[in-house]
Amino acid sequence: MELVIVIVLFLLGLVGLVVGGELLVQGASKIAGSFGISPLVIGLTVVAFGTSAPEMAVSIQAGLAGKSDIALANVVGSNIFNVLFILGICALILPLVVSRQLVRREVPIMILVSVLLYLLARDGALTAPDGALLFAGIIGYTVWSVVASRRANAAVPPESQEPVTIDTLRGREPRWWIAAAAVLLIAGVAGWLGWFQPVAAAVMVIGSLVFLLGRALRRDELALQLGFILVGLGTLVQGADWLIDAATTIAARLGVPDVIIGLTIVAAGTSLPEVATSIIATIRKERDIAIGNVVGSNIFNILSILGLSALVTPGGLTVNPVILEVDLPIMIAVAVACLPVFFNGFSIARWDGALFLGSYIAYTVFLILAATRDPAIETFRNAVLLVAPLLVATLVWMTIQGVRRQRAAAAQ
Repeated sequence: MELVIVIVLFLLGLVGLVVGGELLVQGASKIAGSFGISPLVIGLTVVAFGTSAPEMAVSIQAGLAGKSDIALANVVGSNIFNVLFILGICALILPLVVSRQLVRREVPIMILVSVLLYLLARDGALTAPDGALLFAGIIGYTVWSVVASRRANAAVPPESQEPVTIDTLRGREPRWWIAAAAVLLIAGVAGWLGWFQPVAAAVMVIGSLVFLLGRALRRDELALQLGFILVGLGTLVQGADWLIDAATTIAARLGVPDVIIGLTIVAAGTSLPEVATSIIATIRKERDIAIGNVVGSNIFNILSILGLSALVTPGGLTVNPVILEVDLPIMIAVAVACLPVFFNGFSIARWDGALFLGSYIAYTVFLILAATRDPAIETFRNAVLLVAPLLVATLVWMTIQGVRRQRAAAAQ
């Protein structure tokens, strides 16, 4: 019976992360759009950052709980999952067209911050100064993106720019009166009884009151969106708390290290908003946003999430040697692999998607074999060592072909 409760809490945590992330994205993207920020930059910043909110909630909570392995593994695992799994699935659904801006600016930034994280982690810890450096990076990146976007779109009326989001919520619909009142009641009672974290309950109550005030005023759109943001943040905090407690209990029962749980179950679970956003964007043929969401999320995960986690965790985050020697290099390799794949015709073909997805399956199998100490891991490792040079040669060939196409197009 106790295991059933743990599983239910784990699933409730995932639901809380997805719902909270969507509420946060809805409110933030509306506010950003009202300030004249272009849809592409909203996708790279507000939507990407909003869909990474579950990772932030989990990593900060894990850091404060003294579980550095989950905090760091969640980000590293999510970055690997975002590129290999999400882009792989999206490319299989529909070949993706890549923006030249992404190839020339955002992907190199993603590679640079991945290498920076590895260099900072080599001493076995992410300290407060390391966190401050990373967080300063996300502030600079966001300000730079927003200022450049506003300059480029100065002549375009903000009303004509549609915010990019998983467009499922509507602040003006009457049923949200009932939903806001229900959140107010549930959060108040659960917080008073001690079922919710006090901070999460307080933020949800305040958000519900702000939302109801905005509805009462009828014209106060800012209050409506602030209500979405606050309720979303509270839901994220509570969902992260349930998820971490349940994941830790499951890991202890199965005898699996926290780092493996963080790299797989927690990383995939906290990436569900990115999965939903990118797949829906692909189906709607907003393929630029599908890729921008992934790349922007990966940049945010490293700079903001790990930066804040290292800052708020007493003594900083301890870096597990396994992550440093295996998973961080894999994360860097995945980021570097994006460049030749994206550069080859500025698109991701279906066979590229199959390659990405197959690589993620192989990575997951390796983690499972390593965690269970299965003898088959040696055979698997030898097979990977045999296939890896072929993959590298393929990426090099794709890069050469991409350069040739660019030169031919420039000559015409």
